[in-house]
Amino acid sequence: MLQLFEIFMSEKKWFIFYRDEILLTQEKRLPCSPQLPKGLETPHAYQELPEVDGVKNLAVRSDVLPDEKWGYRHVGLRASHDVLPLSDFRLASKARELLHWDEQTRYCGRCGQPTDRGSVISKICSNCGNELWPTVVTAVIVLVYRRSVTGNRDDDELLLVRGRNFPGNYFGLVAGFVETGESMEEALVREVKEETGLEVTGIEYRASQPWPFPSVLMSGFFAEYKSGELTLQREELLEGGWFKRNALPVIPGKVSLARRLIEMWLEE
Repeated sequence: MLQLFEIFMSEKKWFIFYRDEILLTQEKRLPCSPQLPKGLETPHAYQELPEVDGVKNLAVRSDVLPDEKWGYRHVGLRASHDVLPLSDFRLASKARELLHWDEQTRYCGRCGQPTDRGSVISKICSNCGNELWPTVVTAVIVLVYRRSVTGNRDDDELLLVRGRNFPGNYFGLVAGFVETGESMEEALVREVKEETGLEVTGIEYRASQPWPFPSVLMSGFFAEYKSGELTLQREELLEGGWFKRNALPVIPGKVSLARRLIEMWLEE
């Protein structure tokens, strides 16, 4: 296994997390150096990441925020999408998921004893031999649209909602987790019905996205309105309604699959 405290000769890219924020340089880039950057000599945990173009990548979780004198800035992972190259953001997302998995699997879920590393992305219980691998939770997100009765494309409408757990004051799409024994399509129909009271048809898969908050695989769909009156599930949604292409409210940022699906609909 990799030893963090030895002197490395090759350049490395460091994905350093303090709580839910990633540390960047003053130039808003990931630190690059042969050794662990100054001020972080005693990390709480580390994780090897895939090598890219011959450069080693390492993730670190630190329980101590480095002193400002070392020149770091800490940025939320979601916000880092707007400043990092996409390839770095994707790898940072993977790093966050693996660090979360490492933290959650220090002890065996079967017998409660400490776990040891089996490989870069696996652990094994020191007592019962139980193997542990990173897992993802499957969720669906759906763009529900309603065609205009006149056939005019500009009069088509899009269903947007504002959830209580949204991190900003914007409208997004209906989404939810796939339950045990469900297909993604069945989960989609259930979530739309539960959250809005609507029935949908014409379900069409469009795209997917890893979502590291903390470890979710989002699968995106389009679905056409079939029937029903909009009745919001107030425990989860603050607002919701139908919006035409030229009268959209504030929508999610480009980091999200919701934004990607909305842009697909606007362009069709």
